[in-house]
Amino acid sequence: MTITNSHNPEKVDVVVVGAGLSGLRAAVDVHEAGHSVIVLEAGDRVGGKTLSVDASHLEGKVDLGAAWLNDTNQSEIYKLAQEFGFDLIEQRATGYNLHQDSTSNVTKIKHGTGMPVPPDAADIVQKLLEKLNKWVDEIDPENPSAHPEAEMLDSMTFNELSVKFLGPELGPAVADSATSPLLGVGPDEVSALFMVDYIRSGNQTFSVRLAAKLPETAVRLRSPVKTIKQGSDGVLIETANPNQNFRAERVIVSVPTCLYPSINFEPPLPESKKTLGESTALGCTSKAIFVFDKPWWRDAGFSGIIECETGPIHFSRDTCSPEDGQYSITCFVVGDRGRDWSKWSYAEKRRIVLEQFNGVFSGVGVKAPEPVNIILQEWIKQPWIWGCPSPVMIPGTLTSDSGKVLREVVGRVHFVGTETSLVWKGYMDGAVRSGIRGAEEVIRAFKRESTE
Repeated sequence: MTITNSHNPEKVDVVVVGAGLSGLRAAVDVHEAGHSVIVLEAGDRVGGKTLSVDASHLEGKVDLGAAWLNDTNQSEIYKLAQEFGFDLIEQRATGYNLHQDSTSNVTKIKHGTGMPVPPDAADIVQKLLEKLNKWVDEIDPENPSAHPEAEMLDSMTFNELSVKFLGPELGPAVADSATSPLLGVGPDEVSALFMVDYIRSGNQTFSVRLAAKLPETAVRLRSPVKTIKQGSDGVLIETANPNQNFRAERVIVSVPTCLYPSINFEPPLPESKKTLGESTALGCTSKAIFVFDKPWWRDAGFSGIIECETGPIHFSRDTCSPEDGQYSITCFVVGDRGRDWSKWSYAEKRRIVLEQFNGVFSGVGVKAPEPVNIILQEWIKQPWIWGCPSPVMIPGTLTSDSGKVLREVVGRVHFVGTETSLVWKGYMDGAVRSGIRGAEEVIRAFKRESTE
């Protein structure tokens, strides 16, 4: 089948759908290999789930999306940081953490000692951790469904697994403390096998700098892709603008799996790939950032880390950049508690998180000063993104045919994105790694075709 179009499509070797880290990394590698490339981004900026804004009328920036990396084993994103000359700030980890229990009672905990667990439950929690570590060590990231216990793990949610080991009293709380911060979903929304695989696998400036390595007109913003038509002589990519269409030899799709249904694929995707898009969902991870004129909590002996069993705030981190004069604590509002909070008006959301934040510190006798700014970011309400950090799989998906085609090429269409990475799924490093893989697939295909 050949493809035709009456709107005289622009010709290019490769079209990349999505200008997040994975798409831009793929585009840069394809471009540097000597192939022409166009990146189509539905939104009005590059960066996807990375976004940096001014902290306040004072100094510095804060990250509303992905913000953390490490230099130990997140090598690809660390390499980019080095290449672009970014100053990395070591996460502060000194002082007392604050833990707010389900009755709103607040306890000071020396950093590094972990969340409080009832003495009679410590042994069974340890057994669950040992079992999880065993599964994590054994699982093959390229084929998690091959594990001897994969079917069992994929038949239940992570909450059910936790309850099985810890009982109905402790199990849900421990499970939620793992899935909500990591995935932005409750433990009853995600397969136990997916959680094990996720553990096994381990900011906007990166995206801006990557985009700058491409030709000036390579990135087209406000260009949502509506249709991808494959034929024997190439691929036709149609956007929401009927006069902005492209004809390419290859396409790299870098949108989350759960957004595949928003694109009309012709011919349709194989059933297993199509089902993959219908069996994954994005989590709810929002941020409430409190910006101050000085780091008063440090002077009071606190780490800036809060962990809450109740209220919208789930946990927080010290996100200061002293060299820029930027002092902030970033609170994460995630999972079901985040979805409930999101239903309120902006003014109410602001009031609720500030009240809880102040209440945690007043619980240990400290009056928090008035912030110079409060920044709220709700990723579930961002067009073309609809949640973060990355899609999760419901039980029964990872061991099915759909779970086995996550990285599978369909004709001339390649698929990348942080959830497709073998390591560091859901992280910036995983996004970069997946982009590298997608570019390598395309470059190999061009080399193969040139010798035929």
